[in-house]
Amino acid sequence: MRLIPGDPVEVMMGERATAAEIAQVRGRLGLDQPWPVQFVRFLQRALVGDFGRSLRTQETVLAEIGLALPVTLELSILSITVAAVLGVAAGVIAATRRYSWFDNLTMVGVLIGISMPVFWTGLLLMMVGAVFLGWFPVSGLLDEGIRLPRMTGLYLLDSLLNGNWAAFRSALAHYILPTVALASIPVAIIARMSRSAMLEEVRREYVTTARSKGLAERTVTFKHALRNALLPVVTVVGLQFGSLLSGAVLTETIFALPGLGRLAVVSIFSRDYPVIQGIAVVAATLFVAINLLVDLLYLALDPRIHAE
Repeated sequence: MRLIPGDPVEVMMGERATAAEIAQVRGRLGLDQPWPVQFVRFLQRALVGDFGRSLRTQETVLAEIGLALPVTLELSILSITVAAVLGVAAGVIAATRRYSWFDNLTMVGVLIGISMPVFWTGLLLMMVGAVFLGWFPVSGLLDEGIRLPRMTGLYLLDSLLNGNWAAFRSALAHYILPTVALASIPVAIIARMSRSAMLEEVRREYVTTARSKGLAERTVTFKHALRNALLPVVTVVGLQFGSLLSGAVLTETIFALPGLGRLAVVSIFSRDYPVIQGIAVVAATLFVAINLLVDLLYLALDPRIHAE
């Protein structure tokens, strides 16, 4: 960020500020210090939870992130839920019907999903679903005229807690296109991993034994093979969820969602160093925490880990 052309103080004060005023503000904010000194000072404050104040709004960085993070969290939860359900279902069916038309169609869909960038998928969905068909809103999270008191910052949850069904329907409609766009790549990755894991499990001896006992194919697939195949799938889901939290920049920018990704873009354009640094720390912390939870989830999925 420090190598990008542009001065945050000039952006903050405008074109009419004199050189003396700019120098005074730079000194007050500590931006006249060498980069290593600024970095050490940031680390010292960050260790006690102080990320400073936004150069753009003068609000604390934690307050700025606190307003934006719930939107990204809600969008990511919706997207990973859609991706996990559709991806696992498609992968399992494709594996149990190998080389069928469904398997071939799934693999083609996986290739398309992985190949198409999120911003391109989002623009296509916006053009078809919002412009041509008019089924969904283009941007934002609530229709004009709808007011929703903030309790948790999660729009869907807050609308339910307030009993505001108009706000719930509006927020859900606004979330559909961004959710589909953001879930397009994870659903393809999860489907491919689910198919590969299931193909490996159905060839194992315990599956042959279960079939020889006369168990129904549905029981063999879902009760025996799928549970063992879920371990690598859970790992992928966790990684994708962490990536969604920190990588919703393009989706939130395209659909004008007031989330963490859009806040990062606005902060980059305004050279708001404290906010950008705070977002980086929060995103990295969330990514590590989610992967820790995934590791702990192994205990529930694989009893052998307890014995080891």
